[in-house]
Amino acid sequence: MLGWILTLLVIALIAGLLGFTGIAGAAAGIAKILFFVFLVLLVIALVARALRGSPPV
Repeated sequence: MLGWILTLLVIALIAGLLGFTGIAGAAAGIAKILFFVFLVLLVIALVARALRGSPPV
């Protein structure tokens, strides 16, 4: 998931430099959405791990 975010960010930056504003905006929008999805999944995983406690030895 993080790889997709970085790929779309690079595409958005290159397209923005070349003047393709529509493509840059779309790629940046998708990267932003994926970033927030990834962030929410990270928080859910951290909360689940905290509630589960440490594994038995």
